[in-house]
Amino acid sequence: MAYQTIGGVRVWGNPDEGALAQARTCAETGNVVQALLMADHHKGYSQPIGGVIAYDGQISPSGVGYDIGCGNKAVRTNLNAADVKGRIGNIMNEIARKISFGIGRANSEKVDHALFDDPDWSVYSAVGRQEHDKLKALARDQLGTVGSGNHFVDLFEEFGTGRLWIANHFGSRGFGHKTASGFLNLAAGREFLGKAPGETMDQPPTLLDMDSELGDMYFRAMKLAGRYAYAGRDYVIEQLLAILGAESDFEVHNHHNFAWKETHNGKDAIVVRKGATPSAPGQTGFIGGSMGDISVIVRGKDTAENRDSFYSTVHGAGRIMSRTQAAGKMNWKSRTRSGGAISPDRMAEAVRDYGVELRGAGTDESPFVYRKLQEVLDAHAETIDVLHVLRPIGVCMAGADEFDPYKD
Repeated sequence: MAYQTIGGVRVWGNPDEGALAQARTCAETGNVVQALLMADHHKGYSQPIGGVIAYDGQISPSGVGYDIGCGNKAVRTNLNAADVKGRIGNIMNEIARKISFGIGRANSEKVDHALFDDPDWSVYSAVGRQEHDKLKALARDQLGTVGSGNHFVDLFEEFGTGRLWIANHFGSRGFGHKTASGFLNLAAGREFLGKAPGETMDQPPTLLDMDSELGDMYFRAMKLAGRYAYAGRDYVIEQLLAILGAESDFEVHNHHNFAWKETHNGKDAIVVRKGATPSAPGQTGFIGGSMGDISVIVRGKDTAENRDSFYSTVHGAGRIMSRTQAAGKMNWKSRTRSGGAISPDRMAEAVRDYGVELRGAGTDESPFVYRKLQEVLDAHAETIDVLHVLRPIGVCMAGADEFDPYKD
């Protein structure tokens, strides 16, 4: 097997001590079936990013995290990359102009969607009319916005075929964030929209019994936030196809911050994946690298090791440098940074050398802050097949120095 078991945690790749300590805390809290770390793991809030925890009859709002339903949609178009390279600058300008990036951003074109009539909105009515109305209004305003942090809209060229792919990465925005913080508040006996006290990265997971009223309410709200994330990614992909004058002929779409009811080894479990992609046999997924590296389309294998992974794999390359290390400390009064390890010129040169037309993004998202994707893919070679290898030719993100509380 390509993984090792450390303190009861199954670990792929090179163990990060901070993330491993978080995973061991998760493994020792509640009705845990198995704790796992994917090869791209690093520290997160309560449950590490790249961490997978399977529970017997419990769910963890802190494990799913604040960006409920964060994930990727990738689409192969009917165009070749050569069809757009001559106008890539204008295309990226139009993407940056038409698609809403950044924090607290409302979509300039309000999007109507059937999910706003979903019966699971009753969860928020049960909490309170004010809570229901505030969250629904926020969700309406932000549907189809991308956010900041590591969230992106990309264009890719497929190795070998030259086909043009497009992809995006974001989740449930402010609606998901307030849903997560609201249920964490309720679990602690606070008001849903109350202000939470300062919480530490390493605190034990918050757990809810699935057969409790609060656990059932959270599970329904989480699923609604997941449907919202899907709707937002669908909308942005439709915008991209319209900008390109293209059509889709193959699609991959899935979450990597979510909890699923699954059966493993003949037993039912709630599998909480934070920064981890589902990889059941035959299931496809998109795994993104940095803006100076490959991304891939993968498919889960029917192997013993994939069963041991609870059908989970990486969601990206994994950070090796924190945002503050890369970009330096921010002085919000002067809007300047100091002490960063990566200069804007160094980042620009690396991205230019890789052949990427970039819009937005700060040095905290530069290629230097991530592992090489192939390294983490190699660690999971017995669990996934790589179907398509993609090279970015256009990357659009929020502008530098935008803090996003809604990122994963």
